[in-house]
Order: sequence, then C-alpha cells, then structure tokens
Amino acid sequence: MATRHLCRTIVLQSLYEWDFYEKENDLDGIVERNMELFGQDIDEPEFVWKLVGGIIKNLEYIDEVIKKAAPDWPINQIAMLDRNILRLGIYELLYTDKHEIPHKVAINESIELAKNFGGQNSSRFVNGVLGTIFNEMKLGEEKASSES
Repeated sequence: MATRHLCRTIVLQSLYEWDFYEKENDLDGIVERNMELFGQDIDEPEFVWKLVGGIIKNLEYIDEVIKKAAPDWPINQIAMLDRNILRLGIYELLYTDKHEIPHKVAINESIELAKNFGGQNSSRFVNGVLGTIFNEMKLGEEKASSES
C-alpha cells in the first residue's frame, strides 16, 4: 500500500473514532495510537498530522461545503464513515497545494477509501459530492480568469 494511501487510511480511522465518540476523545491520542498500530511503514508521518490538523482547523467550513454540495442529506444523516471521507477529500481539494496533491488524486483516493471501507453506495455518493465541488471550483477558476 502506498504510504500516502496508508496515511489517509489512518486519518480516516482516527476521524471516524473521534466522530463516533462525539468528538469527546483526544484526537491527537487517537492518531498517535493508530500511527503506532498501523503506520510503522509510513515514511512521512508529518503528512498524517498535516491532514488531521488541517481538517480540524477548517472543520466548520468543510461541513458547510458538504451541506451545500449534498443539500438532500443533512450532515448528521450522512453515514459517519462517508462524512469523514468527504471531510478528508474536501480538505485536500480546497486546502492543499494542487501540485503536491492534484485534485483528481484527492478525489480518487477518497473514492478508494469509500470502496474499501464504506457501504454499497459510498463510493458513488463520495464521487458525486466531490465531483460537484470540483466542478464548482473549476467554474470559479474559469470565471476568475475571464475577469482578469
């Protein structure tokens, strides 16, 4: 398993556990434990911390993006695993350097996480929501470049 894919898996597992316990447990402790259990082969552990830190720092905004991109699904009714996959994917789409993590890579990684860990329709749901966000980003970029 590629190291960044494993990093994302650990981030997802950690966010899921944190969300499951209604954000009352220490997320840093959860991440540290999961890194010890599953991340011995990771050659860039700072990537895990960058993702977790960025998601938590921007969680309110990311959740608002989910609400707008999936208006028929109140955020608390989205399966917990799918919700956290979306949080990870949206963070990578909106906040990471697109040269380091191309948008299509962020979307594909999220879809793979949904296929591996989610329910029967998770990958389609994640693909649809992230695809909507990506298309809106492209429209915004095109509009901005045409106004320049």
